[in-house]
Amino acid sequence: MSANVDMNQRPDYDQVIQDIADYVLDTKVASDEAYTTARNCLMDTLGCGLLALRFPECTKHLGPMVEGTVVPNGARVPGTQFRLDPVKAAWDIGCIVRWLDFNDTWLAAEWGHPSDNLGGILAVADYLSQVNVSQGKAPLLMRDVLQAMIKAHEIQGVMALENSFNRVGLCHVLLVRLATTAVVTKMLGGDREQIMAAVSHSWVDGSSLRTYRHAPNAGSRKSWAAGDATSRGVRLADIAMRGEMGIPGVLTAPQWGFYDVSFSQTNKDLKLKEEGDREFKFQREYGDYVMENILFKISFPAEFHSQTACEAAVVLHEQVKDRIDDIEKIVIHTHESAIRIISKDGPLANPADRDHCLQYMTAVPLIFGSLVAEHYEDEFHEAHPQIDVLREKMEILEEPRYSEEYHDPEKRSIANALQVFFNDGSTTEKVEIEYPLGHKRRREEGIPVLEAKFKANLATRFPGARCDQIFNLCKDQEALENTPVQKFMDLFVI
Repeated sequence: MSANVDMNQRPDYDQVIQDIADYVLDTKVASDEAYTTARNCLMDTLGCGLLALRFPECTKHLGPMVEGTVVPNGARVPGTQFRLDPVKAAWDIGCIVRWLDFNDTWLAAEWGHPSDNLGGILAVADYLSQVNVSQGKAPLLMRDVLQAMIKAHEIQGVMALENSFNRVGLCHVLLVRLATTAVVTKMLGGDREQIMAAVSHSWVDGSSLRTYRHAPNAGSRKSWAAGDATSRGVRLADIAMRGEMGIPGVLTAPQWGFYDVSFSQTNKDLKLKEEGDREFKFQREYGDYVMENILFKISFPAEFHSQTACEAAVVLHEQVKDRIDDIEKIVIHTHESAIRIISKDGPLANPADRDHCLQYMTAVPLIFGSLVAEHYEDEFHEAHPQIDVLREKMEILEEPRYSEEYHDPEKRSIANALQVFFNDGSTTEKVEIEYPLGHKRRREEGIPVLEAKFKANLATRFPGARCDQIFNLCKDQEALENTPVQKFMDLFVI
């Protein structure tokens, strides 16, 4: 036999894939804290989607591919009249919830927004529930949606704890596609083989590049990329449920597998056991850790690494608002990830560029005392040239303790400190904030603000009585969990 011929012996599924399938199929989520947090996540995520409907650059993407398409038992897109097939509905829901960069966040070696998976979960749940009712079967309940959210959060978040995809230039939305694929295949009735097959196709898809998230190419694709990923997860689940075979060695296959093709850049943060070892590392088994520790983006529609800097800027606003022209310099002490991802000099080309710029997101609340989505728009930026003047006066310094505690599983801080220096030699206090309002350590303080945010977002789309109906249902854990999914979605049709 020639030495150049590969042995064609089909392997077992990679262990990473088997572990995900076993978790999705066999783990019963029993944590009351996880379900309560998932309920708050559901409120916040849908509210962010409703608020995004105010922006034409978002809504231009919504609706059927072919105008006038009628889909029996079509999944609804909250805040609209669209009834779409589950794949496109997942795209649209994922797009609106991510558009303003205002939904929950997970930060570790990799970061991302696990609630992006709600696009696929909610679209499929609504469709399946309507089909079941039309066939005289029991509908899915919102508890099923919450459990799917907990598991999607867990898959995406645990994978992100030790594995830095951004370090090798890959976009974190591949973890949205992965998590959506796994939980949606289970929702569709998939068995272990079908879930593994679907998940293997998720990995073989590879990943989009992070190019559109970074200067000088940052742009609006980052606002719909997660919708695209969760939609792709639904499509792959459907393909697997139709009997399509999987690719069992998709991660580990020499030369052709994900590790060799897409995860091959060695660096210290990947914690390689030896040079060339590229396999994923796991800090913990799958459970409900991620949902219980998720970071809510409550105060500002801004990239999460900047949240505490924005909070500090609001604190200093009263001290600097009448002395903007007298500022000599502004010093921000921050963590390494913020410097690598969102610290930018030079012109900012569009809203998506601005909401991922640490300096811009700090300058606006220093000057105005607040930061809202409209502050990123071209008209606002052009009307306030002092924002860029302040950006040029900022010094960004890494604080090693912040970087260390950012990765500490017992802390997971996202710290920033801000101090303003004036031309006459005077300074403000140095304001240090280690944990943002949406952090688990500030839940008691943060949840009332999250609920107020949800109320305000509902009011952008629905009349008062409907707002009250939705809010009161979402506040009641037991009532929400026992609500049929299609009845819940009825409330969000305009």
